[in-house]
Formats: sequence, C-alpha cells, structure tokens
Amino acid sequence: MKGKEVRSKEDKELRYDLKNLTKELFDLKFQSESENLSNPARFRHIKRTIARIHTVLNEREKGIRGSTPK
Repeated sequence: MKGKEVRSKEDKELRYDLKNLTKELFDLKFQSESENLSNPARFRHIKRTIARIHTVLNEREKGIRGSTPK
C-alpha cells in the first residue's frame, strides 16, 4: 500500500487494515520459524505498510498534516 492510498482512507479503515496486517505479520513470523517461506520479502512490505498507517494516524491525531478525507 502506497502513501497516497493510505492517506485516502478513513481512520476506521486504517485501523481495520492495521489489525489485519499485524495479524498477518504474526502469522508470517510463526510460519517462518516452522518452515520456509515462499515470499520472505512480504515481511518488509507488511512492516512498511504498518509504519505508514501509524504515521498517518498519528499525523491526523495531532493535526499535523491534512485531515480525514471527505
């Protein structure tokens, strides 16, 4: 998920995505310990997307940049 895509979503959607990505990251970590992953680069992608979501939510909370889209 790119920055524009993250910023275009509402807070409720971002929190839902964050919950799902966190669960997926946990599952990938668990899977990597027990067997080989088919796509180890997925870790990096998920971590970066989680960081983008946290950044956007924090900016909106503090009123730093933009607001919730209409």
